[in-house]
Amino acid sequence: MIALKKLLAASAIALSLMTAVSTVALPAPTASAAEIYATNGHKFVNTAKSYIGKVTYRFGVNNPSKLILDCSAFTKLVFAKNGVTLPWGSKAQAKFGTKVSSKSKLAIGDLVMFSVGTPGVINHVGIYVGGGKFISNTKSSGVTISSLTSGYWSSRFIMGRHY
Repeated sequence: MIALKKLLAASAIALSLMTAVSTVALPAPTASAAEIYATNGHKFVNTAKSYIGKVTYRFGVNNPSKLILDCSAFTKLVFAKNGVTLPWGSKAQAKFGTKVSSKSKLAIGDLVMFSVGTPGVINHVGIYVGGGKFISNTKSSGVTISSLTSGYWSSRFIMGRHY
């Protein structure tokens, strides 16, 4: 009987040690904030690209059911399709998230703000796709990918916003 009690006590100690060791040895895997951000950024870009050739641009219009949208209604729709609520209007979206002042610090999926009228006044928005390019809905081309580093948009960039 005493031998059985010693055996049970030894088994209980061994079991508790095994549980403690396995808990320490096998931590739960977690994704870093950067990994989560990168994944979400690609989702936004892929959603935006899916609208190429399907959206009609009209200034001051936010009609997602008919896909008649201005630039900020387009970014609002893309973000909403991925579970993020944005306000309508490029100036309002310029207050969303964290400011990114340099093109070199943009991450895929960031909002990018431009001035197409009065210098320094935000009145156009798009989504950074990487490689110095962004996607937006424009009067001249509808949903299109453009360069941030050359051509029309390069001198009109004001800032980006991390969400």
